[in-house]
Amino acid sequence: MTNEAFARVKIDQLLKDADWRLTDGLSVRFEYPLDDGGKADYALFDRQGRALAVLEAKSTSVSLAAGEPQGRRYAEQLGVPFIFLSNGEEVWFCDKSQDAHFRLIETIFSQDDLIRRTAAREIRRNLLDVPIDTRIAGGDGRYHQTACIDAVSREIVHGRRKMLVEMATGTGKTRTAAALMKRLFEANWATRALFVVDRNTLAIQAEDAFAEHLPHLPCFRVPRTGRRFQDEKRITIVTLQTLVNEYANYSSGYFDTIIIDECHRSIYGQWRRALDHFDGVKIGLTATPCVMRDAPGVDDDDRVAIRDTLRFFEVDRPTYSYSMAEAIADGHLVPYEIYRAMTARTAATEGFAVARNEIDWDALDDDTRAELEALFAESDPLIVDPTVLERKFTIPERNRAMVREFRDVLENGYNGPHGARRAPEPGKTIVFAVTKRHAETLARMFDEVFADKKPSPTTRYADFVVSGQGPDDTIDGQAKIKRFKKEPFPQILVSVNMLDTGFDCPEIRNLVMARFTHSTILYQQMRGRGTRQAPGKDRFTMWDFTGVTLRHGDDESPGEGGAVVVRPALKPSGVTRKMLTLDVHDEIDPATREWVTIDENGNAFMDVDEARAEHLGAGFETWLDGQNFNSDQLRLLHLIKEQIKANAAEFNAFESWRFDLPPLSMNGGFERARADFGGEAELERVLRSMNNAVFGDSPPDESDDAPTRSDKPLN
Repeated sequence: MTNEAFARVKIDQLLKDADWRLTDGLSVRFEYPLDDGGKADYALFDRQGRALAVLEAKSTSVSLAAGEPQGRRYAEQLGVPFIFLSNGEEVWFCDKSQDAHFRLIETIFSQDDLIRRTAAREIRRNLLDVPIDTRIAGGDGRYHQTACIDAVSREIVHGRRKMLVEMATGTGKTRTAAALMKRLFEANWATRALFVVDRNTLAIQAEDAFAEHLPHLPCFRVPRTGRRFQDEKRITIVTLQTLVNEYANYSSGYFDTIIIDECHRSIYGQWRRALDHFDGVKIGLTATPCVMRDAPGVDDDDRVAIRDTLRFFEVDRPTYSYSMAEAIADGHLVPYEIYRAMTARTAATEGFAVARNEIDWDALDDDTRAELEALFAESDPLIVDPTVLERKFTIPERNRAMVREFRDVLENGYNGPHGARRAPEPGKTIVFAVTKRHAETLARMFDEVFADKKPSPTTRYADFVVSGQGPDDTIDGQAKIKRFKKEPFPQILVSVNMLDTGFDCPEIRNLVMARFTHSTILYQQMRGRGTRQAPGKDRFTMWDFTGVTLRHGDDESPGEGGAVVVRPALKPSGVTRKMLTLDVHDEIDPATREWVTIDENGNAFMDVDEARAEHLGAGFETWLDGQNFNSDQLRLLHLIKEQIKANAAEFNAFESWRFDLPPLSMNGGFERARADFGGEAELERVLRSMNNAVFGDSPPDESDDAPTRSDKPLN
């Protein structure tokens, strides 16, 4: 075969992958004659025989750009707006009425995708002429919401396909997204929208919000089981974890509008491949400022998130920004005060000393004893970084001191250095803890200290919730969160990774920072849990027992507007690697007590098998993101991924003998797989690399004992 003929064989497969019927004589027509005597390589039609698009085929030895003039000429003669160019490996697309240039897409659009888009184009209105529904957004003086919608709409009309919106927590990102989607649908710029979140709690909140504000637009939240999208729905809500396991089942044209909530956590690693798959206008929403001050001191993970967020949306600053300072000044968020009080050990900015004679050696296990012996052989005393407390060391007296201080100041207030008395407001309180052990310890201590405030001994004044997608997760976490929001008790909820982001409870009066973080993004997300307005609430209090507000420069400097000034990270001279209980005295250091007044600024649970399937699927995508495969290889690898997910409870590896079993045997079995990868040795190398990445912790290609065809079980 010639190079172009070979390319057409692969293009035929791409069309089949997108559910085009190649043999009905109607949908796909080959070498379609045109008025000028030329022939379009492929002409694509709807079920009634109306032309939708042309597809120009090129060999891999020729740049696809060489096919642009032909594609445009054929589309003009056929009277269609859509043009595809392909060599069987890459697909380029252009809507000639909207796009100046072709762009690379992942798949050919399906017939239904083109029918839907063609119908919408014929009745499209000027987006800026469609009024914004101020019952959804922009009412009650929230003009920032309509300003945001207009700014994004102008960019869309100008042809931009990626936009980034930065709005402080509590200022109405979801309502703004709902009003924007309504405008897009009414103007026929959107036909099917995807709303992406990073946890199921946010998916449920979005579903409720869209049901309230967009009752005329059918909405579907994709469950963790029975994940097939519903084609008849106009808006689909999905978590990243579900999307990354399902995106390959749909063509790139399935969604034409994608809104990504909390996008700073969504656009890198395994998630980006799923988002890049769909060729739609992409709008990112985040509450985290994407331009930070003092860049050299930014936490490494934050730096990556900020860099990749800006890079993904191809901007150097957000398309629209509305900061916490602006929201407080406009009266849409409440200001806060900081009560900072660290224990003597926590306040040791250069680290605190732990001497050999302070250790209860008899209480240690053999491994910890040996590790400490080695450390003390080098240095006595050891210098401990206070920011690692509860991760590597725990001081029970420190936790008791924090709990006692909270009760005392909550009831008696505090006289500041200038004689002014400050008093926090009692009410619902979130405590941010480090680990499950830490959270349970604090919850018990708070419950004991506030025992006199409970209606009965069996009532929990304080409870805890934990999420790490692991064995320490709180199984009844959602029920605890619901009680915390709706019932008088518990008054205090201690959280590990559950309430940091996306948790909406306007009644929060106090945030207790018992967890230190170097991450500016996480710090601002945690702080945002208290900013929402509620009846009778004019402020909230942040209790800093770890020095985290000092790390992020949160003080009474005016005009900061929520931008965090990063301080240098502490680098102590010695740290152990295991949790160690230090039976040493600690108490609040009076010199650290200060009250700072400033004027700025739950996750559903799956059963074990579902969680493993999701974990393996995400691991597969992470591995795939760093590889380079052709279209045939990718097609086979996605079939392997589906087999791994479907058999997550049984598989500990994917062995090559499984190609001889259904359903892979119906795709040509082992012989087809070997041919696609150019030989058995290369196929086994790829499987070994994939297995190491998906099922194990060893680096790819370094294990010689991965299962092969010789490991097939005997019947």
